[in-house]
Amino acid sequence: MGLVLGKITVETPKYEVIRAAADYQISKCFLRVVAEVNYDPSKFRNDRDGGFIILANYIGALGDPQNVRPEKIAMKAPVVTKDSPEKIAMTAAVVSKDRPEKIDSHPQRRGGDDAVRAAVQVRGAAEAPAPMDELVVVKEEEEEEAKCGVASDEVAAERVQQLRRSSERDGHKVVGDFLLARYNPPWMLRLLRTNKVMLPVE
Repeated sequence: MGLVLGKITVETPKYEVIRAAADYQISKCFLRVVAEVNYDPSKFRNDRDGGFIILANYIGALGDPQNVRPEKIAMKAPVVTKDSPEKIAMTAAVVSKDRPEKIDSHPQRRGGDDAVRAAVQVRGAAEAPAPMDELVVVKEEEEEEAKCGVASDEVAAERVQQLRRSSERDGHKVVGDFLLARYNPPWMLRLLRTNKVMLPVE
C-alpha cells in the first residue's frame, strides 16, 4: 500500500544541499555508479520509456537478469530521463504500458538522443556485471551540482523555464540540459508521485 500512497521504498543516492531557496534547491550529488541507455523512441514503437525497459531487463526487474553472470541488481531512485534537445514534454509513467518485442543487436536500434539512467547498488563500475544488451552502459558519475524543483509531468517545461530564470536571478550558470527525475513506479497514484526537474549549474 505504501507504494501506491507515495512512499519511496528504495535507496536514493547521497547528496549534500548547498543552498535551499523558496523555489529551488542546489544539491551536490556524490560519485555513484549508473546504468544508462541512449535510445531512439521511434525504434520502440515511439514508446518514450522504451529505454527503461532495457535497464529493467539488465538488472532483472522484469524477469531473468540480462547480464552475463546473471544476477539481479538493486536499483536506486530516481530514474532520470533526458530528452533530445528539441523535446520538452515528458511522460509520467516510468514503465511503458506495452513491452517492446525481444531486443536484438540490429543496427537500427543503435543510439539516439533520448537517454534514461538509474543508479545501481554496486561499489564500482568494474564490479557491475556486464550487460548483454549493447545499448546499456555502466559507468561512474562524478560529483555534480544540480538545481532542482518538484514538478509534475504536465508542468515540467514550465518548471524548467522557472529554474532557468531563478538561476539567472541568483547568478548561477546553467551548464547543460534539464533532466527529469522520477521516484515512483507507474502504478503510483498520480497526485502522490514525486518528480523533479533538474538543471546542472556551476
